[in-house]
Amino acid sequence: MGLFYYIKKYFKMSRRQRKSELKSTLWFMPFWYIVGAVGLSAFTFYLDYVVDVGLHLPAAIGFSGQTLQVLLSALVGGVLTLSAFTINSLLVALTTFSGQFSSKMLVNFVSDRATQHVLGIFNGSFIYVLLNFLYVTHEEEEYIVATPVLSILTAITAAVTFIYFINHTTTWMQVHNISFNMNAKSKQVQASLEKELKPYHLEKEVDVSALPAEEGGKVISTRQSGYFQVADFSRLIKLAKNDDSLLRFDVRIGEFVLEGTPILTYWERGQTVDPDRYFKSIEIGVKQTEIQDLEYGLNKLAEVAIKALGHNDPLTVTNTIHQIADLLKSIGQSTNFSPYLFDNEKNLRIILNQKNFRYYLHRGFASIREYANQNSTVMTELLTMMSLLSKTMDEEVHEDLWEFARQTILGFDNYSLYENDCLYILEQLSELSKRTGHQQDYLFLLEYMLKRVSSKSATEEGASL
Repeated sequence: MGLFYYIKKYFKMSRRQRKSELKSTLWFMPFWYIVGAVGLSAFTFYLDYVVDVGLHLPAAIGFSGQTLQVLLSALVGGVLTLSAFTINSLLVALTTFSGQFSSKMLVNFVSDRATQHVLGIFNGSFIYVLLNFLYVTHEEEEYIVATPVLSILTAITAAVTFIYFINHTTTWMQVHNISFNMNAKSKQVQASLEKELKPYHLEKEVDVSALPAEEGGKVISTRQSGYFQVADFSRLIKLAKNDDSLLRFDVRIGEFVLEGTPILTYWERGQTVDPDRYFKSIEIGVKQTEIQDLEYGLNKLAEVAIKALGHNDPLTVTNTIHQIADLLKSIGQSTNFSPYLFDNEKNLRIILNQKNFRYYLHRGFASIREYANQNSTVMTELLTMMSLLSKTMDEEVHEDLWEFARQTILGFDNYSLYENDCLYILEQLSELSKRTGHQQDYLFLLEYMLKRVSSKSATEEGASL
């Protein structure tokens, strides 16, 4: 009953959500390796007992039935032992990730293709050798070639894979690889979302005053509590076109909603609309997913940095801040997209609930700033990233970068700084003010910061910046 419910759950998911869920499980990839192992075992049986390939090969490489059973019993135990060591290493890695960095990273490690292939190879190897062991007889005169050769090669493959997995695990656990992989995963989500929405974005101005009045819209509310995971935009636009209606999202993807929360508002333009068809095009689940949620990637990276702060690990914090800045740059470029989606006849069909760059900047760095507790090293790195982003992004986000830096500086109230720490912070702040055109505001912040340092030399050097 439990297995039936588990399988039924996957069939209820949308195609994209089902693909994402299967990638994040450990059983899907090994299942195909086991299927391959059964097929290869059947082929081996065909070579030895139907074709009798041993008649055409040198006798030196063949085995009698009794000798082959001894060999296969040893290989079965050896492959099983390697599998046990692999599972043990996997559990140690997962425990380390969960305790030291973030529990959200477990999904990343489990869904990693290398991890899944390794487990698949071990399961497939064990099943293959075990099946071969079952149909080998004890007859001395029996001459078998394909089964021992392929079984030995399978065991060698499993042994080499074990070495590869140890190397993969230790490499994956390195901080720079962890943060880079999380950043890369988020960028893949972003690229996929942009590709999905690009056909429906038009270089067309929308007259906000011409949009339907709020009072004329009908609300579709959620029927369960959970996270807004996925929206099938293509299907929603087709439905809206057929109904000649306009849809507006009242919540963002990734946002938690309670039962009865308004999630969609639609306006009818003639014919009556069946709201159930729209509701079937969205997914509400018990957990956040990265399928279409850009903010989730920022949250995971920020959590790694916060955990590192608790472990007094400044290098991890710094590296994670760099990856967040890189992700913010990509998000900043995508948030320039219009929230309006059109059908193929250039009629407005969907209005997205879209946040601006300032929101994502706050989500990425604000929690780190809070937990850093005025750590001057972390603050300097944050300001350095603000300055770096101002060099690579459009001027329309410069105001957001400066405002975040200004609030960060004002957070040093009642806090004393070392002279050099203050100068390093002011150096980055000065560079940012020049890029964003806030030199006058910088002078005020300069005076504010120098009050935290009593040294005369700090005052003189700060004024020269």
